This record gives sequence, structure tokens and C-alpha cells, in this order.
Amino acid sequence: MAFDYFLYKGVKFSPGSYSEELLNSVENEFQVLDDDVYIVTYPKSGTNWLIEILSLIKKDADPNWVNSVVIWLRSPWIETKEGQQQIKDVSRPRVLTSHLPFHIFPKSFFTSKAKIIYVMRNPKDIFVSLFFFAKIICHYKDPESFEQYLEDFLQGNILYNSWFDHVKGWMQMKDNSNFFIVTYEELHQDLRGCITRICKFIGKELDDAKIDLIAKHSSFEVMKENKMSNYSLGTKEFIDHTKGSFMRKGTENRELGSAGI
Repeated sequence: MAFDYFLYKGVKFSPGSYSEELLNSVENEFQVLDDDVYIVTYPKSGTNWLIEILSLIKKDADPNWVNSVVIWLRSPWIETKEGQQQIKDVSRPRVLTSHLPFHIFPKSFFTSKAKIIYVMRNPKDIFVSLFFFAKIICHYKDPESFEQYLEDFLQGNILYNSWFDHVKGWMQMKDNSNFFIVTYEELHQDLRGCITRICKFIGKELDDAKIDLIAKHSSFEVMKENKMSNYSLGTKEFIDHTKGSFMRKGTENRELGSAGI
């Protein structure tokens, strides 16, 4: 897209959904609640997968909510203009979402009992996914070429800066009891086991049958067919549906040369 990123404390953001005033307010004034759960990720690390999982956990495995309410209303983004409006209608315990780096996350979190689930993914797979994602999402600059975007990715010259810096920053929390790390690869290899661990972390007791239901309804195949979760209802101000789909393959360990580029 044709625009210039702006900087907030060294981090690149795009105009439209973000503003310096809003980011400053989120960092310094946003009130984190003790029973909040935050999904924190670098873009294309499995964010929406976790939203789906936690939505189902919140509703005791009943798929009604994920089948009737769009995903961005179930777990709004704390750093966007739209998200800040949507948060007002979220019932407690709130499940909220963010790509913010550690150093500009809401300060009130660090004096709260709230919890963070941090999702990590192989940066090679993130890059390939981001390359296609940036072509359809309106607050990303359209990649000039595969080679140039790889250089931009490695240098952190993209929205939210470098994957390496994002992970390094958040790893300062890795030994805290209110910080849980799960990887995209673990979700692929043992979804049910990951759901069980997440439930334990947030203090939610569910029986085996409900865990099985959550695994079923949060699978990539089911999510891709669910219009409430696949962003097919996203507005033209957010996504250009003529250039591709939000959910592509949901794969791991892609070789760059086999990415279809």
C-alpha cells in the first residue's frame, strides 16, 4: 500500500488503525485487569489460532460463540483504534490481543495479575506468510519483490519491526509465572496437549470431552471454513479480498524455494 510508516519509540506503525497518541495512551493509561489474558505475538505467528482456542475455552467448548461472532470482536487488538472501541463490549475474563513489543506494552500489566500467552513461530515460515499477507492487508506496505521483502524482514524495516527484537524483548518474561510460551510448531504437532497446558495456565478446568471439542473446532480446516474466523467478512478498508485469502495453508517448516514465489 502507498503510505509511510511512522515511528513510536522506535517501532514502525502504519497510519489509519494506529496513531502516536493512541499508542502512548495504550502504553501509559490502558487499564489491565487482573483476570485478563493477553495473546501476544509477532505477526503471522499463530495469533488467530490462539484466539479461536481461547474463545472456545472461555465458552466451555461450546462452538456457538465462534460460529456467530467475528474473531476480532471476541479478542480485540489493544493497540488499534478499532480495537480500543471494541474492548468496551468484551465480557470478563477478557481475552485481548497484541503484537506490541515488550518495551511499549501497557505499563499497568506489570503490576497486575493478568497473564500473557506468547506464541512463537519459525521466522522462516513467518517471512513467507508475511510476504503474501502484506499483499492483501491494507495497513502493510505491498512488498516490492521477494528479495527486497526478505531484506526488509531481516532488517526489521516492516510493521512492528524485527522478529528477532520482538522475541528477545519478550523473553525477559520467560521465567515469570504469568507468562506462558507456546510455539506454532507445538500447536501443529500436539494441539490437544497444547490446549490442556493452556487451560492449566489460565486456571480453567475442562474434561477430556471438552478438550477434544476445542481441538476439533480450532483446527485449521474448521477455521478456514468458518466465516466468523477466516476474515472473509473483513471490510475493504482492512483487506483486499481480490488479492488472496487471509487463511492460506497453515503449514510449518516451509522451504523458501517451495513457497510458490
